[in-house]
Amino acid sequence: MKSKHLLSIADLTSQEILGLIQSAVTLKKETAPPVLAGKSVALLFEKPSLRTRVTFDVAVHQLGGHPIYLGRDEVGLGVREPPADIARVLSRYVSALVVRTFAQSTLETLARYASVPVINALSNDEHPCQALADLLTIYEKKGDLKNVKIAYIGDGNNVAASLALAAASVGANFAIASPSGYHIPTPVMEKARARARDNGGDLTLSESPQEVVANADVIYTDVWVSMGQEEETERRRMAFESYRVDQGLLAHAKQGALFMHPLPAHPGEEISPGLLKHPQSVVFDQAENRLHIQKAILADILG
Repeated sequence: MKSKHLLSIADLTSQEILGLIQSAVTLKKETAPPVLAGKSVALLFEKPSLRTRVTFDVAVHQLGGHPIYLGRDEVGLGVREPPADIARVLSRYVSALVVRTFAQSTLETLARYASVPVINALSNDEHPCQALADLLTIYEKKGDLKNVKIAYIGDGNNVAASLALAAASVGANFAIASPSGYHIPTPVMEKARARARDNGGDLTLSESPQEVVANADVIYTDVWVSMGQEEETERRRMAFESYRVDQGLLAHAKQGALFMHPLPAHPGEEISPGLLKHPQSVVFDQAENRLHIQKAILADILG
């Protein structure tokens, strides 16, 4: 990767994204080389996590390195100590910082003052590692990414933003249906549209789930209420009530279309009960692929 940091999908070129996917395919089949032998990686997490924490921990171990988990109470980003000082200190001890935080500006500050790579393991703005694992899963199931149509139903959140940028970067077609007021931020859509033009893909923004799932190869959704939005719960449930993904909506897509969700899921809200175990669901393959794409990212940046 040209940039030593991974803060956004926009930090990666199309070829770098495809290279990471190919590397992950290889690392999934073979014993991971010990490219992190003698190196430690700090997992600096302000937000709770299951998949992100475990997959980065295991990825570092499988590559021969030593992961160090630092939770919110241990570090106190911006409370006990400013991010700039934390970046300067940790850079003396470890080879990379994997950061799961709230504000994108926190990541940017850490990257500015760190002398080692900083990887975005989730922020309010983006979730690049998730999007790369998603593309890996689609590639495995469909054999290609070019012209694959991904229909995203729901909130234009961090997952949607990274997936839109990633899909546009590899020539996939991305269509998203969100209620008014919950669209992907305009600056992100403008970046994604530019990438789509350069790579032969297409972006569609709509408020109709039925419209965007027509002829879709993939139907994707996420929670209606993300971490930090708990006070908006009732308002969001009302806004998204008609955006639930169920078997009826799957029937509007191509026969055999994949169903995807980054987890955790809330059956009865964004999905109907039982959908995670539907024959078209690849949700748990998605979750596994977080491990393999994170090995590819770490091996590329530190190997």
